[in-house]
Amino acid sequence: MAWTVKFSDFAEKQLKKLDRSIQKQILDYLYDRLEACKNPRHFGHVLKGDKWGLWRYRVRGFRIICDIKDEELIILVLAIGHRKEIYK
Repeated sequence: MAWTVKFSDFAEKQLKKLDRSIQKQILDYLYDRLEACKNPRHFGHVLKGDKWGLWRYRVRGFRIICDIKDEELIILVLAIGHRKEIYK
């Protein structure tokens, strides 16, 4: 089972605004850890409240918000940002 990481337009814009070293760490995490694993839920945490069903991953002080589509084996990145701002 090979998962594929895809980005929403909003997430791509947020990623481009970050420092290059942070961008690299986030991309390495997504491609090296999540794409290669059998179950991407193992590394993340499910969100609650109005974002129920979405998953979050942590890379240093940043959060990656994703929707996991089991039927298609896709991890759709919806948002990327600092932990102080991402949940607003």
